[in-house]
Amino acid sequence: MVKRGRIVAFFLVVLLFAGTIGATITGITKDIKLGLDLQGGFEILYQVKPLEGDQEKVTMEMLEATTQALRERVDVLGVNEPSFNIEEPDRIRVQLAGVDDQSEARELLATTATLSFRGVDDKEYMDGSDIVEGSAQQDFDPNTKQPIVTLELKDASKFAEVTRKISQKTPPNNRLVIWMDYEKGDSFEAESQKAEPKYISAPSVTQVLNTKNVQINGDFTVESAKRLADILNAGSLPTKLIEKYSTSVGAQFGMQAMDKTIFAGILGVALIFLFMIVYYRLPGIVATITLSIYIYLILAVFEWMNGVLTLPGIAAIILGVGMAVDANIITYERIKEELKAGKSVVAAFKAGNKNSLSTILDANITTIIAAIVLFIFGTSSVKGFATLLIISILVSFITAVFGSRLFLGLWVNSKFLNKKPGWFGVKEKDIKDKADKSEVEARIFGKKLDLVHHRKKFFLLSGVLILAGIIFLATMRLNLGIDFTAGSRVEILSENTVEIEDVESELSSIGVDAEKVVLAGENNEIAVARFDKVLTQDQVADIKAMFEEKYGNEPNISTVSPVVGKELAKNAALAVLYASIGIIIYVTIRFEFYYALAAIIALLHDSFFILAMFSITRLEFDITIIAAILTIVGYSINDTIVTFDRIRENVKNKKRVKSFKELAEIVNKSLLQTMGRSINTVLTVVFAAVMLLIFGASSITNFSFALVVGLIAGTYSSVFIAAQLWLVMRGRNIKEKPIVYTEKKQTGGPQV
Repeated sequence: MVKRGRIVAFFLVVLLFAGTIGATITGITKDIKLGLDLQGGFEILYQVKPLEGDQEKVTMEMLEATTQALRERVDVLGVNEPSFNIEEPDRIRVQLAGVDDQSEARELLATTATLSFRGVDDKEYMDGSDIVEGSAQQDFDPNTKQPIVTLELKDASKFAEVTRKISQKTPPNNRLVIWMDYEKGDSFEAESQKAEPKYISAPSVTQVLNTKNVQINGDFTVESAKRLADILNAGSLPTKLIEKYSTSVGAQFGMQAMDKTIFAGILGVALIFLFMIVYYRLPGIVATITLSIYIYLILAVFEWMNGVLTLPGIAAIILGVGMAVDANIITYERIKEELKAGKSVVAAFKAGNKNSLSTILDANITTIIAAIVLFIFGTSSVKGFATLLIISILVSFITAVFGSRLFLGLWVNSKFLNKKPGWFGVKEKDIKDKADKSEVEARIFGKKLDLVHHRKKFFLLSGVLILAGIIFLATMRLNLGIDFTAGSRVEILSENTVEIEDVESELSSIGVDAEKVVLAGENNEIAVARFDKVLTQDQVADIKAMFEEKYGNEPNISTVSPVVGKELAKNAALAVLYASIGIIIYVTIRFEFYYALAAIIALLHDSFFILAMFSITRLEFDITIIAAILTIVGYSINDTIVTFDRIRENVKNKKRVKSFKELAEIVNKSLLQTMGRSINTVLTVVFAAVMLLIFGASSITNFSFALVVGLIAGTYSSVFIAAQLWLVMRGRNIKEKPIVYTEKKQTGGPQV
């Protein structure tokens, strides 16, 4: 008898979630802070040095005092929620999103200005310490109506004494000369940016002025007078700042990038939902519901964490949908297997959920290991990607495991699905008769393939491809971005097609020659100029002003010093190394060392193919590609663990394996049983990655390309390399050391 109440409960719960999401999603998305690459702004990494010389050590107190001074300077800009992060031992990272005038903000951050009052003989009478802090402001001369700067002195009598001395001198020596000493933050390897004092004005003094209020006249515009007042109010910095890394994004770039990437995300997610519904029927509908809840929860949690959403972060959400569906696919494939074995819908549902849980858990933990390493070693935008990836994994486990079981369980336990295997995508002809006690034969596309028999061919194919990759890498090398080689990168956006010759000519006209200029975008409306050297702040300002005037959009400019470039390269290598070590340790504990060794070889195989493809295509290899490689490491090990878990389960059922032939049969059977899941999972993730590649922002094109290559390589290695490598390694000593399954609660796996 059908229990209709459970079906009604299903629709009520779905409506409850839909109503909650509809009522709150706008508020959540509105409150999420956008990163520099989505709303424009800039980021600078400063190295802090003591004012007294290199002998003095930089302390946390120095860093905190400097950060506070920078924060007070930024307050005059009205920046919404600026970010200041101390990076021990001696660095401060500043992020200012949504800044209208980046040149002004950059100058205000690290420039110290000291006002001095002198005689014509250069004798100094007063300096900046005599000025009341924060008193400088832009005003207008009441007589000439010209812009001026007014300020207040601490001691009127001191100013009276100075003007008394000056007024007693004969003309033209009776002038009080006002000078401004500027000291900018050092730019990269330059040891000093201190300029000569700048002459402001020299008014004649004919009487004693006993006043605290001083008016500075000069050849000012309203903007320059306001900037001078801001710099005077900012005061001096307690330390010296040396710029090591910077990147800026124009607001128009950010808006375009966000629109394109969100559109690509909607297409990718729509394709995933369509595939799940068509292939898995009712479970596919349940998956689309839980995945929708999953996306909502990710945004809600991220907003609650006060996180900053970046372009790679949006990519992580979209990619996360494809990876989150993996848990659903693992469970649904197990349910389909049980149905084909002749079990009832209720029994198949219970067995499928039970058998898939440990697999999902192992796969998610290994992916989290890669994501945590990515967070530790990544730069700011990569950290955002890693954060969302970690949240995605945790939330997907909850929605896919518990959410899907809740929704699908309501239908299964209602008895409505009894004798309706078609609702699960299982044909009646594929269901084994209950009287038949033989084991269901593993097949793929209706055929029983012997993949293990052809293992040498797969090894040979990989060997040939690896050799070709080595040749390309040795001869052509990687087209490394400035993240790893140091230098500057200028990205120019136009409403119309851009010509390389025009960009080169315009850059030459202001005295900077690009090493290389390439075009990007659907209509070549984006030009990217690469410089081997680090552009100075003045050159950056000139480039921005010129291209903004010509094309109406402020260009993106990134600069990386050689020191930071080397550090990024080192951290990238360490990230891959530590992720591999972490995975080896976990897989060894959960399975055995041979599994871990085979898995790591497969991961290196996948990572190498990404490197080789970047060498062949000459696409720029930057820091985001490391994020893609580590994502693939997590995905590939996820895929490999699913196969290993099935091998372990089949060994458990066999109890004892004492010959290579028996072991080969188990591996082949396991591969056939999991291949459908592997293909379906890679299809869903590739849907998302390909949409990002085709329709996403140009700044993540290379990132998306690395994902697509890695996903295909990862699936290939999981099916044709990892499990068969384990077979070869473990099968060599199978006669001396047979595999015997014994119960062991700690690992639950086969023990030798």
